[in-house]
Amino acid sequence: MKIVFSFLFLILSFQGLRAQTETDTTTQVKPAGFPVIAKDTLFYLQQGIGPFSPEERVRQINRKIEDFLASETQVVDSLKILKNNTTQDITVEGTIIMSVTEKDAVQLGLNLNRTTNYYYELLKEGLTKERFFNWQGLIINILIALLILGLFLYGLKYYNRFFRAVYLKIYAQEGKMIKSISIKNYQLLKSEVLTRVIVYAAKGLRVLILVIVVYLLLPILFSLFPWTQGIADTLFHLILTPLKKLGIGLLDYLPNLLTIIVTVFVTRYFLRMIKFFKVEIEEGRLLVPGFYPDWARPTYNIVKGIILALVLIGIFPLLPMGGSDSFKGVSAFFGLLVALGGASAISNVIAGIVVTYMRSFKIGDRVKIGDVVGDVKEKSLLNTRIKTIKNEIITIPNSNLLTSHTINYTTANDEEGLILHTTVTIGYDVPWRQVHELLIEAGLKTEFVKKKPHPYVYQTSLDDFYVSYQLNVRTREVQKMSKIYSDLHQNIQDGFNAAGVEIMSPHYRAQRDGNQSTIPQENLPADYVAPWFRIKKE
Repeated sequence: MKIVFSFLFLILSFQGLRAQTETDTTTQVKPAGFPVIAKDTLFYLQQGIGPFSPEERVRQINRKIEDFLASETQVVDSLKILKNNTTQDITVEGTIIMSVTEKDAVQLGLNLNRTTNYYYELLKEGLTKERFFNWQGLIINILIALLILGLFLYGLKYYNRFFRAVYLKIYAQEGKMIKSISIKNYQLLKSEVLTRVIVYAAKGLRVLILVIVVYLLLPILFSLFPWTQGIADTLFHLILTPLKKLGIGLLDYLPNLLTIIVTVFVTRYFLRMIKFFKVEIEEGRLLVPGFYPDWARPTYNIVKGIILALVLIGIFPLLPMGGSDSFKGVSAFFGLLVALGGASAISNVIAGIVVTYMRSFKIGDRVKIGDVVGDVKEKSLLNTRIKTIKNEIITIPNSNLLTSHTINYTTANDEEGLILHTTVTIGYDVPWRQVHELLIEAGLKTEFVKKKPHPYVYQTSLDDFYVSYQLNVRTREVQKMSKIYSDLHQNIQDGFNAAGVEIMSPHYRAQRDGNQSTIPQENLPADYVAPWFRIKKE
């Protein structure tokens, strides 16, 4: 019996000695430093970092761990290692939990990568959250979800009623507040069509609001249950991430936007100032030596175009995506299209500018351009429109104006009156003095012909069979040229017929054998007898 008790005493003594040895060993190997705690102590740190002492450093790490454990959205799978030049950071969704330095690696006797991985595994294990199924919370969340769905369905009924009332209200305003849209005499949109368009827009708004409400409601419902919280987070991120990026983009774009606004504001008022001088010169209140009033408008348009082009070039890089390769490619493509397809248009524009400053004609002038005679109705950078005496509108490209001559009848009329002329050929058997008198008399009888200076006649040529007589008369009624010419020719015929002078031109050959004279019967003597064809016989 004593032997048994002695054996038990020895065993207990050995166990006590072993426990004391283990206690001493633990005390001896307890590392120095400050503990990093996540539910339990994970590891100790002895080194500070930057301006922080070891204690302050550990305090910051522990605070971030507490925030992580208290968060319902952050998960341990988002723990990552971010390597820098001198340190390596252990982060959660962009937030640095702990930075590992070379001093920490020396403390463990490892290199920096292995030290970071060592702390990463310890943190990952310590930050793993334990979740306990809470039946009471689940029942409460189910009731909250049912309440939300009930309120949504109840509100949906009145939501649909509200929009049906809106549709009826819109239809009731047809022909009252909603009227037809007309541009001058053209009815662009009838009131019933416009009403339907507004109703369709209201229906689209109804669907859009409903989709937004449902989209915002789903994350709320999903967030009530643990197994669907990931879906809720995803839905929230789908909304919040674009909005966050949009907000950050707007803040970053504010300096460029302010620059564009200031540039547009200054340009607008500068153009207003130039327009003021344009109006003053155009209306003759401001006289600039060597600068004609009709130059004011085209000069203003040219200066305005240059200024707007420079402003566009200046703000182009400041526009959203203005510096992107795709935007540059599209710009280059359109520039190539303009260069290849607009060569003739550009030549017409340049010709229009040149013609404007040549002052060949202005709006309302009676001109002759090539074979076209008429009044100038429109001048633009690309073409000029002429209305002929037959009320035909002829469009002439400005490039053609530089290659053909232009006769301006209105300009001559403003100075000394326009000289109209017509040519008559009379045989040598009629005295030229008589022809002069008859032509001048016909000119004086013509309406709208000036009596002074007196009409005059030139003998322009002595041809084989006749003499060419050119009658010249003056008039200030340029717009009635056609009528003046017609009346003048009528008076010439009447005058020559009354004087018994035949107009046998350019050359007229007649072998008469009892043939009647070409002079009208009322102008022949009462005893006139047609001559016989005489043949002399030897």
